[in-house]
Amino acid sequence: MILDLHIHSKYSFDSFSEIDNIMLVARRKGLNGIAITDHNTIRGGIEAEKINKDADFLVIVGCEISTEIGDVIGLFLNEEIKSRYSKEVFEEIHRQGGIVVLPHPYKGHKLSDEIMKNIDAVEGFNSRTSEEDNKKAMKLAEQYKKHVIAGSDAHFYREIGASRVIINSKDVKNEILSGRLKLETTKTPLYMESLSQMIKSIKLGKYVDIPIQFMWFIRNVLERK
Repeated sequence: MILDLHIHSKYSFDSFSEIDNIMLVARRKGLNGIAITDHNTIRGGIEAEKINKDADFLVIVGCEISTEIGDVIGLFLNEEIKSRYSKEVFEEIHRQGGIVVLPHPYKGHKLSDEIMKNIDAVEGFNSRTSEEDNKKAMKLAEQYKKHVIAGSDAHFYREIGASRVIINSKDVKNEILSGRLKLETTKTPLYMESLSQMIKSIKLGKYVDIPIQFMWFIRNVLERK
């Protein structure tokens, strides 16, 4: 099983990607499954589950929840996560039989021993995160003896599958929890994140932020980052 465990769709505030196109691109790139992890909703994952007619293609319903300690990903969900307080988020995810993932740990997180106790897996590599922060994420996982996964954090079709996990079983949940997987990782250009920030401003009506975001986008393109 080759999977990308961190993908955003049009149900996130910073993406326009359609669910059916995400699944089409994923298959074309050789993936056997995906996790749709939209910001603060499982709507994308639920829609993907409904339209998936391929018994050999796995759709994992997920969500990237905003909390006071930073983003938290829940995988294998069946209900919306209602709380935005980390302790309650962990409880809601586990109550559903889901997995708690700490994504890109060094992007706006406030970590502690207590928080790390509740984490099932660390995103040791995120395609949109710097090499330095990804290395720190791997060290964090090692420090707390947590298994690692990887994800593209795709907001655009071209990013899908940039980072993936390879699992030698269809029992994906247990294989993640046991750490029996292999990572294949690739960085994506920094300008992709600048572009998704512009989309966020458009969708949230924060038009005043667009000019400076556009300048950063052009700068990153010219610098080919």
